[in-house]
Amino acid sequence: MESPDSQSILTVQPTTDATATEFSRKETNKSYNEIASLASIAAIPNYDEISLWRESLFIFLMCMSQLITQAAVAQAMNTATYIAKTFNIENIPGEISWFSASFSLTVGTFILISGRLGDMHGYKLMYIVGYIWLGTFSLATGFVGFSSSSILFDIMRALQGIGPAIMMPNSQALIGSYYPPGFRKNMSMCLFGSVAPTGFIIGALFGGLFSQLVWWPWNFWLCGIVSYAVAAFAYFIIPQNIGGKPGGSFDYWGSISGVSGLVLINFAWNQGPVVGWDTPYVYALLILGFICITAFIYIEGKVKDPLVPPGALKGETGAVLLCMAAGWSCFGIWLFYTYRWALVVDGDSAVMSAVKNIPSLFTGLIAAVSTAFMSQRIPSSVILLLAMLSFFVGIILMGTRPVGQIYWAQKFVSLLVQPFGMDMSFPAGCIILSSALPKSHQGMAGSLVSTFVNYSISIGLGFAGTVEYYITKNMEPGLETNIHGIRVAFYMGFGLAGLGVLVSASFVYYQLILSKRQLTEGKDSSTGNSIRVASESSDDD
Repeated sequence: MESPDSQSILTVQPTTDATATEFSRKETNKSYNEIASLASIAAIPNYDEISLWRESLFIFLMCMSQLITQAAVAQAMNTATYIAKTFNIENIPGEISWFSASFSLTVGTFILISGRLGDMHGYKLMYIVGYIWLGTFSLATGFVGFSSSSILFDIMRALQGIGPAIMMPNSQALIGSYYPPGFRKNMSMCLFGSVAPTGFIIGALFGGLFSQLVWWPWNFWLCGIVSYAVAAFAYFIIPQNIGGKPGGSFDYWGSISGVSGLVLINFAWNQGPVVGWDTPYVYALLILGFICITAFIYIEGKVKDPLVPPGALKGETGAVLLCMAAGWSCFGIWLFYTYRWALVVDGDSAVMSAVKNIPSLFTGLIAAVSTAFMSQRIPSSVILLLAMLSFFVGIILMGTRPVGQIYWAQKFVSLLVQPFGMDMSFPAGCIILSSALPKSHQGMAGSLVSTFVNYSISIGLGFAGTVEYYITKNMEPGLETNIHGIRVAFYMGFGLAGLGVLVSASFVYYQLILSKRQLTEGKDSSTGNSIRVASESSDDD
């Protein structure tokens, strides 16, 4: 006969696969949280000892990465007509779209490896290196204004984008490694995402002012000066020893194949609208790009320290990243063609087109702060669904806006709604992946989110540009053709946003209904097993 204590243990012990899996998952998350706390304590000063003013400056510097990155994206949005006139290509929309797409291309591709470099060599070091790189090539991009080559400008913009590709994931990793899971970490991530609309507005405002009053290169020169200043400031403000340096090997073959594949696919999609998809080298590069991505997937399954663990693209994290890709590709289309409509159809100046976007600053902040609180109370899948619905509603309002309609009708409402998509999806994605991946891979977590966000912006413009090119290529050049081209580009955004809604709705179904059902079945099965074990124990008595 067994003791009462052993009987009670037998009675409550879970014996089903479902409960065992849930127990394992909780234990894994618990160990991650314990490691997070230890890593945070190792920082000098740690999150409990840091003074309020230094912590505020630390978070400010992290937010600056998001702000400057988005400002750099906007540098060539509302100033595109001024830049195009310098290079005599103002009547070639496909060439103009490269002003923004080239920057987002490298931001979205080189982020893939910079997070891993941060994991190996230190997040603070890579953060500072990123700003020095950005400052150098921002200055170089401005000096291209003295030439007559739009191709050279696109190349410098692409090199400029490598700077944010280095600093963005390492900024997220600094936050993810410094704070243990909890409200402070979630709020910091949400503040990091909330400044994205502010960055767009600041970049567009300064771009418009310099273009109208001085010369557009000054916008890039100012960006370079600010970047150098932030790098110097960060050396003294960011705490030491944030995040470990676990070492490990660097996946060179995966880096080469992954970055090459992403660059080739993106280049093909954005070059297709310029020269036509019937040009042999365009579809040849596209095919070669997919071959490289196939090789990348194979390599990642074989190497010891992969850039992207295969499990990161499955389950919840896979659904989150797919939602991010659909929503942010829609956002890239919304942003580019909203500015183009303002300049071409509404006849706004560069400055006025930026001023009209100021309302998005306030809703962006509200969305980010709300996400910090909601993440503590409602499932992440619901937050993502709300974000995708915001993307969808925002682009429909802008894409169906009649010619000559007043600003306060559909455009104003779209500017209020769209930031909820940005500032709910980005923090939610950061929080989910930061919690899902171990402490030694926080740079990788930041890389994945930022890769999908920035690459999707660029590839979305390629999709929209392709649709615009083939719909309007046989039409007479003029205002009506431009309006029709912008409309069909928006329609492409409708489809991408709709895909995001469908994926996020499926994620909600999986997370709330199927998971709950599995947990209930596990409990029922566990109860049955417990009764059976207890009954057997009584028979033994």
